[in-house]
Amino acid sequence: MLFALPALAVIALLVVYPIVYTAWLSVTDAAGAFVGLENFKTMATSSVTSTAAINTVYYVGASITSQLVLGTAVGIMLNRRFRARGIVRSLTLIPWVVPGIVAATTWYWMLHSEFGIVNGMLTGAGLVAQPIGWLTNGRLVMPAMIAINTWKLFPFVAVMVLAGLQTVPEELYESARIDGASFWDEVRYIMLPQLRPVLVTAVLLLTIWGLNAVTVIYVITRGGPANRTLITPIQILRQAFEALEVNQAAALSTMYFAVSLIVVALYVRFVATRDDEVVS
Repeated sequence: MLFALPALAVIALLVVYPIVYTAWLSVTDAAGAFVGLENFKTMATSSVTSTAAINTVYYVGASITSQLVLGTAVGIMLNRRFRARGIVRSLTLIPWVVPGIVAATTWYWMLHSEFGIVNGMLTGAGLVAQPIGWLTNGRLVMPAMIAINTWKLFPFVAVMVLAGLQTVPEELYESARIDGASFWDEVRYIMLPQLRPVLVTAVLLLTIWGLNAVTVIYVITRGGPANRTLITPIQILRQAFEALEVNQAAALSTMYFAVSLIVVALYVRFVATRDDEVVS
């Protein structure tokens, strides 16, 4: 037990203390006076909070879905034998290993309405008559953020899927081929069922990361235009460091932490646990 005390002290300092201090800030005002649930009421009744919450659900849900589908497809493809497979596997990891701030800045300039290479290629090829406002059009900006987030994290799913496929017994494929199964039959009846535990874990991690995602949207749009890409983590950031309402930001942070904890707990309880029972 004594050997664990240093680790427990570090956890208490880096995890427990910030949570407790944030909770205390959420029930006090700027002068340190106790105000009860006033900060929670202010943030919960704000129209910006509801907008950010809807955007967060949309952003996280769509990102996870696209990351899972694309990552699984790429992982299955990388498991097949073809020339230069090692090189392709290495190149697939590039989006994942590129620092988030670098990736976001790069995509910002690539999607820029006037100077972006994406619009330059589209107009140069005659596919569009005029540049598209990827970051200024209210209908396109959130899908653009989702696409960038998908590009950034699909390699993680691909790596997990590839690792999971390495554990599938070759005898299963041989038996299926003897029975006349096609490649798509192997994917549907062998690969995907065997990958279920891997995909369950991947979704859990993607959910946690998605609920805490800030870098891509904050660097590129800062929640704009007109709050079209404002998600709750960025709202907390803006409330604390732009509006300088630290106590209200702490209240919103506490609410968001509680909701995120419930979402993760329910997923573990009803999805991950059930999967463990099926496997066992």
